[in-house]
Amino acid sequence: MKTPASARPLEQIRTDWKSLAPANASIVITATPPAKRTSAEWKKSLGREAFHVLRDEGTEPPGSSPHNNEKRRGIYACAGCGLALFTSEMKFNSGTGWPSFFTSIPGHLATKRDFKLILPRTEYHCIRCEGHHGHLFNDGPKPTGERWCNNGVALRFVPSEAA
Repeated sequence: MKTPASARPLEQIRTDWKSLAPANASIVITATPPAKRTSAEWKKSLGREAFHVLRDEGTEPPGSSPHNNEKRRGIYACAGCGLALFTSEMKFNSGTGWPSFFTSIPGHLATKRDFKLILPRTEYHCIRCEGHHGHLFNDGPKPTGERWCNNGVALRFVPSEAA
């Protein structure tokens, strides 16, 4: 597991994330509620794989996301509603096959206990559209010790203008 490359303090990374968003980006920066959608509307707008993860709480195969190799500066937004969730500065290579982050944008993700396997886990969802993104583990790098293990199909990467 690699340590994140950022040398900036954690609180600065968490609060200064908007500086990575391009001026004309189609991302949502505040967690205002989106319009309610039916299951059929979600299926149409997301596609089969994203629907399986975001709405049915599925998991994509490890190593299947192009986000694993994304190196540009930018914002990772929810593929369901566009809410900004992570930045490139929060990302690290966990070696797990899923995009991983050591922290998230404050107030944009909610956690709950997941009892689908023998051992309980902490899963997390987008606070705006309630889409499932992945699981939170306590085996990440400094400065948080957290690993936000995200399904890549649940994310949309928006490169910053400086990329």
